[in-house]
Order: sequence, then C-alpha cells, then structure tokens
Amino acid sequence: MKAEIFDQTICELGEGPMWHPLRNQLFWFDIVGKRLYTRLGDTTRHWQFEEHVSAAGWIDADRLLIASETALFSFDLESGTRVHLCDLEADNPITRSNDGRADPQGGFWIGTMGKKAEADAGAIYRYYRGELRQLFAPIQISNSICFSPDGKHAYFTDTPVDKIMRVALDGDGWPVGAPEVFLDCKDQPGHPDGSVVDAEGNLWNAQWGAARVACFSPEGAFLRAVDVGGAHSSCPAFGGEDGTTLFVTTALQGMSKENAARYPDNGKVFAAPNVAKGQKEHQVIL
Repeated sequence: MKAEIFDQTICELGEGPMWHPLRNQLFWFDIVGKRLYTRLGDTTRHWQFEEHVSAAGWIDADRLLIASETALFSFDLESGTRVHLCDLEADNPITRSNDGRADPQGGFWIGTMGKKAEADAGAIYRYYRGELRQLFAPIQISNSICFSPDGKHAYFTDTPVDKIMRVALDGDGWPVGAPEVFLDCKDQPGHPDGSVVDAEGNLWNAQWGAARVACFSPEGAFLRAVDVGGAHSSCPAFGGEDGTTLFVTTALQGMSKENAARYPDNGKVFAAPNVAKGQKEHQVIL
C-alpha cells in the first residue's frame, strides 16, 4: 500500500500529526520552521511561533496543549491566545521538545532532545493534572510515544538505540516497573521515529530513512507496511471522519542528495485511507 500526498506544504522537520476528533482536522508541526499547520478542506493555515514547537494534544474544541522548547501551554485556535501551563527544561538552552501524545487517562507525555541531537541530553516527561514529572532519562532522541487501547501500556524509543520499549501503567497512567524491549529494530530498515497504536493494539512505526510506516502486532511481529513519498518518514497518526486514514509527516532535515532526488516530495504530509481503525486521539484533562 502506498500513501498519497495530503498537503503540498514542505516542512524542514514535519512532526507531531494529530487528528482533532471534535474539529475533524489534522494538525501538524514543522519543528525547525517553528510552525503549527492545519488543513480544512482545500485550505492550509499555519501559526508562527518564536521557538520550536513539536507536539500537541486536544483540550476542547478550540484549545490545544502545545509543547515548545521551553514550556507546555494551552493555545486557543480561534483567538491565538496562549496560557502557560508549566516550564519544560526552560533553563536548558541545549534542548527542545520532540515527540509527544496524550494518553488514555488524560495525561500528556512529551520527550525532549538536544537541538543538535547531543548524546543523553533529553528525557521523557508526563504532564497530568497540573504536575510535570520526569519519567525516563537520559534519552538522546525521544520518539514513538503512544499507548495501548486499554491504557495499560505505553511505548517509547530512543531512536539511536533502535529499540522500541514498552512499560506498564497504573490506573492513573503512571509507569510501574522497568520498561522492557517490545521491538528490536536493528534488522528493520531505517530507524524508529514516531509511532501510533491502532484500535486493535497494533503499533505503526514511522521508519526514518526507509520511506514507510511499518505495522507490528501487540506481540511485536511485523504485519505490513505503508510506503510514503518521503524518505524521512517521521510520525504517523490515525484520523479522518471514520478514523481509518493513516496520516504521515515527513522531513527534509538530514536528507542526502541521493534521497532528495529520489523522493522529491520529502517534507510533505501523506495520507493512506482505509488502513486500519485507529484510536481516537485522547483528550488532555487539565
């Protein structure tokens, strides 16, 4: 199966796609461009920020929780008003936010990393009902934050390590016990970037450098893949009105001349309909 172009906008580092279930809109980011994008019908709109922004969860019909390089804040899509929720490594100029997603319990997980991918510069945090707590560190490039449909497990990766980890969660969504290896990606093409879990518990992982999103069963067995027109596939999300369309962001960052020529649509957002039934993106509860 091959995904088609959803939006012609070219992002230096497309990331953080999220389908808003109340607005029936896809939102995504260009981290390097410091922009939030959305598309409604044939119209693409963006909001420009002064610092890197990378991931979002939905609070209500008009407000998103957005992760920036220094903070988590609520952002009103109609007025453009932002309300500071908490600092996020605001005293560390080396790092920025990266991958993030809301969990079934209403919390929001967010990873950080060095702006130049410095070794062990990042960490993974969870924001829940006003509290930001560091969960895992050190992390070099935080990615693949996603959750099982029953809310009992979370997944994440440190991309250079090439292993997707799984950790058990308690009833409030906090990790319990040590993370275990869910998937060793050393034999997979590319490197594990963003992931999302569908309604049946299968994990869909964007494989950076491999121009595809690979699907794995809850037991870690490879099932199938969706090809995209960008070598640096960065993050998937399920959406569409029936929740069966797989959206995938891609990136130009770090592109070789060979791949740039081979994949002229690098940096665009792609979509593949009727792939699988996704989970509805979970609401962030402030």
